[in-house]
Amino acid sequence: MRVFKFGGASVKDANAVKNVVKVLKEVGYENTLLVVSAMGKTTNAMEDIINAYFNDKKDIPSKVAEMVDYHLDIVSELFPNAQHAIYKEIKVLVDEINGFLVWNKSPNYNFVYDQIVGYGELISTTIISAYFKEIGIANNWLDVRNFIKTDSNYRDTTVDWERTQKNVTTIDQKVLNITQGFLGSDDNNFSTTLGREGSDYSAAILAYCLNADSVTIWKDVPGVLNADPRYFEETQLLNNISYREAIELAFYGASVIHPKTLQPLQRKEIPLHVKSFVNPTGKGTTVGKGVGIEPKVPCFIVKKNQVLMKLSSLDFSFIVEDSISELFRLFHQHKIKVGLIQNSAISFSVCIDNKFGGLDALLQQLKSKFKVAHHENVSLYTIRHFNTKALESLQNGHELLLEQRGTETVQLVVK
Repeated sequence: MRVFKFGGASVKDANAVKNVVKVLKEVGYENTLLVVSAMGKTTNAMEDIINAYFNDKKDIPSKVAEMVDYHLDIVSELFPNAQHAIYKEIKVLVDEINGFLVWNKSPNYNFVYDQIVGYGELISTTIISAYFKEIGIANNWLDVRNFIKTDSNYRDTTVDWERTQKNVTTIDQKVLNITQGFLGSDDNNFSTTLGREGSDYSAAILAYCLNADSVTIWKDVPGVLNADPRYFEETQLLNNISYREAIELAFYGASVIHPKTLQPLQRKEIPLHVKSFVNPTGKGTTVGKGVGIEPKVPCFIVKKNQVLMKLSSLDFSFIVEDSISELFRLFHQHKIKVGLIQNSAISFSVCIDNKFGGLDALLQQLKSKFKVAHHENVSLYTIRHFNTKALESLQNGHELLLEQRGTETVQLVVK
């Protein structure tokens, strides 16, 4: 049994969907489970609908229409028959979106987010499953919410492994299955999400529960590179990475592999392949049991739009265990993700990600107990296996706000 994950870029339009078929015909699709993301930038479009719901409801119809038109353009190219059943199937899903936005009474943004955003995945997999059948590729469409069970911490849920394992074992492994990434459901069968980029994690969860032979993530890059080509020049392909090294890279924010994806795979030593859907027979990158990385070169990771905070005690007393414990309680309460920590006797510096918007409320609470200074819109750079040349390439032209070094890793916060 193999698990393949196709992201949004790999199914962004009709030609991309046809290319998925080409990939499968080249590498085979027997005993395979496909985990598929929303098409293109659909998740952003769904977020626009959610924001309209909370901020200006009169914009909802136009935002929904934009999202629907995008998918119908793809469908019209894939299905020449304008009376094909796929049009009714999409309408049913869109009616569910509109229905929820009418009857929902919850003011909880995260709850509403999870009920709406996953329709991108539901629509994309419905289209792809129907297209495969149209061209003669038999498959089963699965609603992943019936299999992956979670708690109710909307937008960042924790998997109930025991219940998920029990559900997943019912999947027929002898056929081609198509399901969604990113999604699960809670005890009340409300939709939940596994965090942004959680489709990779979905593939790992399903692979773990199915005792899969491997997981392959199909990307628009040749494999795992030593840096993101959007931000760095002269990137290099990493041929092999150990689980340990990949988890280190993921922890620091490497965007190719989701931080939680590797843990279930490592527990069962399931190899992870990262390959190009443009060149499916290329070697790509293999993450598995082994030592370090090959070739051993500096690896660059950047997190943009971060916040650097420096806290010091109001009375010059030490910042020790009880103070630090209180700080992390507040970070957790406001869903603040921490990327770097540096402390001395009377000060504590931390670089954080404010993706859930809890910064203002956090600052108000901190200022009652600490002297607080903060810089917004900073960048956090991490270099694994750094050398002098790698450091110099980042320090030139940037205002350095904080630096922290270990034996293998250096982190720089720059303005």
